[in-house]
Amino acid sequence: MRYLVLFFTLQGCVTQTAAASSGLEARSIGEIVGVEATTQSDGVVRVSRMREDVAVTVEGMPLAPQAGLTSWAAFMPTDRGAMVMGDTVVFEDEASAAMDAAFAHGLEVTALHNHFFFDRPPAFFMHVGGHGEALGLAKGIRAMWDAIADVRRNRAQPGMLDDRAVPVGEIDAAALAKVLESEGKHAGPTVKFSWGREARMHGVPFSGSMGLSTWAAFSGSDALAAVDGDFAMTSAEVQPVLRALRKGNIHVVALHNHMIGEAPAYYFVHYWAKGPAIELARSLRGALDAQRNAR
Repeated sequence: MRYLVLFFTLQGCVTQTAAASSGLEARSIGEIVGVEATTQSDGVVRVSRMREDVAVTVEGMPLAPQAGLTSWAAFMPTDRGAMVMGDTVVFEDEASAAMDAAFAHGLEVTALHNHFFFDRPPAFFMHVGGHGEALGLAKGIRAMWDAIADVRRNRAQPGMLDDRAVPVGEIDAAALAKVLESEGKHAGPTVKFSWGREARMHGVPFSGSMGLSTWAAFSGSDALAAVDGDFAMTSAEVQPVLRALRKGNIHVVALHNHMIGEAPAYYFVHYWAKGPAIELARSLRGALDAQRNAR
């Protein structure tokens, strides 16, 4: 028993020493985020919050928050202050608000995707990161989680943000082409624009015809249209494009990779928005310009 006491005492000292040497104050981080923060044996400070406010089922089975519906963030000391990485559970009507809050506080969004099939309501996971002063990063995590709470406070259950029906009509393709500086092609009821990128895989060059492209498809009418598509981005382009899309009130619905082993590595953002067709085109023009300026 004496040796066990000595072991746990020494283990506690190691943890306290790691926390002290890291310069990260778990108590301060926890107070800012609004949850208890714990210091790991390597000096990393973690915070977490289970999503218990929305009941989720997967294939009809109630999913306990502990089984994968937990938002978390981990803070690690660096020579520039601290680095944060985390994963936040978002429902469809929360994603844009959470992303806007993350960007407003200097965080980066590094992925947005699903972890389940057949979940109701659908749950998504937004991965974030950042560098800087630890307490400032903690404020960013808190702002993101508060933005989600605000959405749920106004509406208990996830739902559509815009339920306007987009009419089947005609869109002035020439007007969109002028804004986007590209020739659109009619494909059924849609007008589609595409911009190819180039890369190499296994020493073989490939481009847009193999799926490496940025594209946009407009459906509906000039007065009310929907736009969806992809941006194919190198790593340096991801954050500028995401920020530009949100500035133009375009919803980011996924951020992930489509390939493995290509050079340079590409990431893809999928997006969706409704509005007057020309305004949607102007928002995309802003994202295209941001992408070009980041190259």
